Amino acid sequence: MKSLRFLSAEAFVSNAAFARRSLDGVAHNLFPLLFKASYLLEQGEVVHDLVENWPLIDFNLGKLLGATADYQEDLSCRTCSVCLESCLTGLRDYVLHQPSPYMKRLKVVDLTGIRDVEVQLCGCKKTMGRWARTQLLSKLCLELLGHPQQPERSSEVSIDVLIDLFVTERSYELVAQALLKKCSCPLKICCVAFRTDNLALQKFFYIIKLTEPSLLRKLEIVHNVRLEMEHLEILFNSIHFPLLMSLTLPARTFNVQRFTASDERLLARVGEQMGGMTQLSELNISFSVLTGRIQKLLSPLKTPLKKLDVSNCSLNHVDMTYLANSFHANHLEALDLSGHNIPDLYPSIFMKLLSHSSPVLRSLTLEDCNFQDTHVHMLILGLSYCHKLQEFKFLGNPLSARALKHLFTFFCELPMLRNVEFPVPRDCYPIGITYPIDDASLCRFDHRKYESVAEELKLILLQANREDVKASTPLSGSYDAAVQETNNELGAYLIKSFKETLEKFTTSLNKMS
Repeated sequence: MKSLRFLSAEAFVSNAAFARRSLDGVAHNLFPLLFKASYLLEQGEVVHDLVENWPLIDFNLGKLLGATADYQEDLSCRTCSVCLESCLTGLRDYVLHQPSPYMKRLKVVDLTGIRDVEVQLCGCKKTMGRWARTQLLSKLCLELLGHPQQPERSSEVSIDVLIDLFVTERSYELVAQALLKKCSCPLKICCVAFRTDNLALQKFFYIIKLTEPSLLRKLEIVHNVRLEMEHLEILFNSIHFPLLMSLTLPARTFNVQRFTASDERLLARVGEQMGGMTQLSELNISFSVLTGRIQKLLSPLKTPLKKLDVSNCSLNHVDMTYLANSFHANHLEALDLSGHNIPDLYPSIFMKLLSHSSPVLRSLTLEDCNFQDTHVHMLILGLSYCHKLQEFKFLGNPLSARALKHLFTFFCELPMLRNVEFPVPRDCYPIGITYPIDDASLCRFDHRKYESVAEELKLILLQANREDVKASTPLSGSYDAAVQETNNELGAYLIKSFKETLEKFTTSLNKMS
């Protein structure tokens, strides 16, 4: 519902030329209202001019676009390219073109409150993701440094710009230059969260120091960054992260299959260094091999984890027993145990872990865990106490259509549940299919039969008045905005790596002959 004030704001900004001419006469407290109306209508020129003439001391994009008394809809998930580019160029022009330094009150710009989502509701359907926002802000900062007016304005304006940076090989040089020279720029890039992908290790170590690690709350080191345990120890030993709350490490950072005695000591030191991060509450160490070592890594932590991703980490009974009995279990809001044969290896310990985390658990992922029809009752029993569960993902489990219907009937009883990712029923695949299903066979199922079952499952939700639950089967995995935005670069990297591997193989063959 839109208030009369918001409807008036929409009418005002709908005529861009009139609105831009009239901004001088607008009361300062109306700028936030006009900004959200302009963003909703994708009036890029008005958005630009509002930011260029911003009269307030702060500009918090998430709050400006969030639910307000005048308009309850949250627009913070609209990363509209037209509007975001207008915001950032308006910020640059605020520095350059404001007529009087006495009018310049802006001190803090917070760009961290916007969310990249799969479905964009803006009219243009063109998005500006985290990587592109990083790129554009860095470019504008360097433009300001090279602008003829900059020397005389450097002492007039100093604005902290809080942003989640995303750096890859393609953007490294530009972002590194912007960070290196930020002391001289009126727009001070303040990195709150940092994600790096497809970057040489030496470059990562260089740029992470430029981000001011003392301010960093989230660190994601993901695909194609060849970080191993010894590098991790060097990182934590040389750089202090006092505010770090979330840490994501690349696949195979840990591999106990090739551990020596010195590796054991190294793992203990890494655990101790992580224990010194008193704010750390989220940890993602998926696809590492940590068999029998999870306690050594996590026990030094002095504060409980709220989010833990140990998917495909080859955990054994000892590891699960530690998790179920640790102080982390009572605080876990998000847990990912995908890739572990839970029903066969440690069903009772899993149930204990679930019972301890059930009062706070909001997200549970159990993909490729070998849950079969005979385990449905156990699964329902474990989830029945999870009254705060909002998301449940269990793709890749060999469950029949009948078992899924039984589960969906139970899902209707979970009051907070909003998102379910369920597997293609086992009986939609050819007889003899083996689990986990390989990529080549993943899509070789009876699509017509699957659609029929999916409709029946959604009908169960509908008849229980649970239209608020979204149910889907994303065969390619959950949507990752960062991967989607940089998939061309990642694809090129993979082709290059494959080519280099072939060349090395050919060279080896030639030497042998």
